[in-house]
Amino acid sequence: MKARYFKPILSLIAAVMLLPAYASAQNKDEFNPIETGVTSLSIAPDARGASMGDLGAATDPDVNSQFWNPSKYAFAYSQAGVSLSYTPWLRKIVNDIFLANLSGYWKLGGYDNQAISASLRYFSLGEVNTGTGEGYSGQSLNPYELSFDIGYSRKLSEKFSMGVVMRYIYSDLGFSSSYAGDQSTGASAFSVDVSGYYTTYPIIGRNECQWSWGWDISNVGSKVSFNNGENPAFLPTNLRLGTSFMFPLADYHTLALSLDLNKLLVPAKPRKNDYPDTPEGQQQFLDATEEWENMSPITGIFKSFTDAPGGAKEEFREITMSIGAEYSYNQQFFLRAGYYYENEFKGGRKYFGMGAGFSLNVLRLDASYMLATAQTSPLDQTLRFTLTFDMDGLKDMFGRR
Repeated sequence: MKARYFKPILSLIAAVMLLPAYASAQNKDEFNPIETGVTSLSIAPDARGASMGDLGAATDPDVNSQFWNPSKYAFAYSQAGVSLSYTPWLRKIVNDIFLANLSGYWKLGGYDNQAISASLRYFSLGEVNTGTGEGYSGQSLNPYELSFDIGYSRKLSEKFSMGVVMRYIYSDLGFSSSYAGDQSTGASAFSVDVSGYYTTYPIIGRNECQWSWGWDISNVGSKVSFNNGENPAFLPTNLRLGTSFMFPLADYHTLALSLDLNKLLVPAKPRKNDYPDTPEGQQQFLDATEEWENMSPITGIFKSFTDAPGGAKEEFREITMSIGAEYSYNQQFFLRAGYYYENEFKGGRKYFGMGAGFSLNVLRLDASYMLATAQTSPLDQTLRFTLTFDMDGLKDMFGRR
């Protein structure tokens, strides 16, 4: 790929995560977000999790648990399910960027203690016009990123389960031209997720409640190398920790309160202004940058806890927080709300989520709406829609016939 086309497309992807920060950061010297490749892997695909401020590590299992915590499938109530989600992305800037996600699972055996799951994500960056120049005719590019994964989860006790996911990732940001001397190729990567889920049912007063904990380490895998290997990038390896407490309000009425904490397990890229403005200092910067580029993903995971120039204070800034609530009436009607917070020097995304859902025996429809705290944020007014089909409901419907 020609560099002049590659860099603008990468800049467009970076806007997914970083544009809000440029509008909110007050001290540019402290602005140091974590840079990763294939940033679309970090976008919440489903309306339920998004409406609660982008959380789901410990919420009740659903079909979209593959993204949040796949070990929850072992505790799923239905035998199988399939869901389709659609998200128009950065709709305040362009109207042809979107994320589509297909997820499903199937409980295995007759003991209700294990499940297989899979999901397919497709993130389209719309149409990008390259223009003309240097003897080349203009082209319309359609860059995209996709991933396919398959997982297995199993109960290890009546209250605890674990899961593992294997994922293939492909990012195609290039173009082809009969006039170009170097034909571009997409970047591929492989990764795994490891997760755990614990749930118990304490009795408080006269009511049986549900208290759950969950964790998920996602996208541990190889790097992606763009631009013929000149731009290696870490995958967005992430540690998610969460808890959820659900209690009855009255007959058929329940309320769940949830909290998620996230940290990218990716080392921060060295910044030039963190080194002395001397020949020795600049050489140190070049050496640190080369070390970062050549660092293995596993080494980067451990380095991510100790690499911040600002010490523990900056490491704490890298933790994002989501807090949300879900009200349910008879498991048929749902109202949800939540808040997502990211430090302004690490990306600056701050927004409220809200949404609703309606469930029948066969299908459930969920919708969410994102309201950013800064009106200039390109993430403001983001909509998501999820349609879920319950296989037990389909079986019952056709069985009655």
